[in-house]
Amino acid sequence: MGAWFRNVWFAVSTVIKGLVVTIWTIVKTYRRRTFTEVFEYPEVAVPVKARYGVFDGFGLTTCIGCEKCAVACPVDCIYIDKVKSPVGKGFRIDGFAIDYTKCMFCALCVDPCPVDCIFMGSNHDLSCYSRDGCIVDYAKLPLPVAWGQATINPTAVAESKVLYEPVWVKGEPSPFGFEASEH
Repeated sequence: MGAWFRNVWFAVSTVIKGLVVTIWTIVKTYRRRTFTEVFEYPEVAVPVKARYGVFDGFGLTTCIGCEKCAVACPVDCIYIDKVKSPVGKGFRIDGFAIDYTKCMFCALCVDPCPVDCIFMGSNHDLSCYSRDGCIVDYAKLPLPVAWGQATINPTAVAESKVLYEPVWVKGEPSPFGFEASEH
């Protein structure tokens, strides 16, 4: 008879311990703040681990236009537009665009760069409402961002896409190789 009472007491105490753990978890869940209260996105960014690397920087002043990063990219998302420098040797970088809709963030473009102008950072937020916003031309960004002194953000990307001067002015040779006809 004593073994039966022991078994009943063991079963009841085990159920009570399980209920206490469950109720304690429920209380903790409703006492904590929600994710959006803690991080208040987009004003306060979500913290990222140090090992998480996102293409965050390009040193416009150090790039020599060797295109080794574009060759190493497995998805061909790096587009380099360069012109032979009229003074001395080398190239002038007119465009260094990355299509983030294609980019895998694999960091294979970082290692082959001989002058270390590409580096990985911790910025992972380039959200936008159109696919055009995901193509970032580092040569057209504001100077602090393009030189790697400030982090890239959607506002800087949008600012780089605004044309402040007309693409073609009447009287100049057409950039497309033919003269525009006047109707």
